[in-house]
Amino acid sequence: MSDDSGIIPSPNIWKTPDVYEIENRGVDRDHVIEDAMRSVLDWAGLDVVDIGCGTGFHLPYFATTARSVTGVEPHPPLAAIAAQRISDMPSVSVREEGAAEIGVPDASFDVAHARWSYFFGPGSEPGLAELDRVMRPGGAAFVIDNDATRSTFGTWFRRALPSYDPRAVERFWERRGWQRERLTIRWDFDSRQDFEAVVGIEFAPEHADLILAEHPDATGVDYAVNLWHRRF
Repeated sequence: MSDDSGIIPSPNIWKTPDVYEIENRGVDRDHVIEDAMRSVLDWAGLDVVDIGCGTGFHLPYFATTARSVTGVEPHPPLAAIAAQRISDMPSVSVREEGAAEIGVPDASFDVAHARWSYFFGPGSEPGLAELDRVMRPGGAAFVIDNDATRSTFGTWFRRALPSYDPRAVERFWERRGWQRERLTIRWDFDSRQDFEAVVGIEFAPEHADLILAEHPDATGVDYAVNLWHRRF
């Protein structure tokens, strides 16, 4: 279900950006995802767009080497937080827009990054068409999403969403010429309290309670992701 703007609300970061900030800090602290992205195309000296940037957590990271970074976020409260985060970074900007209509000229970016945002397979065709417009020849787009076929987190994901069909999602990307790297990262937090809070925003109460009961001492687990990428 979408809100009046047509944007589908994110059930975790929209309602609890403070807890999602904790989650961002605990996901892939070893930068496995970014290292895999660099093996396809390093963004040093290039123009990067982060689509669905939320509160802008990843914008400063890209800005350390990129020529410019643009965050795109449709939800006004999150876009405002992102803009505040990068207010003293002249090479970074935030646009309050959606993935299907980014108000920039054609061929504006060399690298596109979307992490657990918008591009979840079927239904994201308008955003893919917009990528075709805004990406430069030789550039690369990256989409990071859950690999529900493996890992501890993947087991939780499948149990919470039994109707989810990983193979259908794979076919969607493969038909459009995207390639995949299957990565295993860590989902680790500084305390049990943080772990419980993050589990609570990612899963419905009945699933969160079961996870916490099954892992009474855990502060983190292994987490499988798909890194989908395409060159332009």
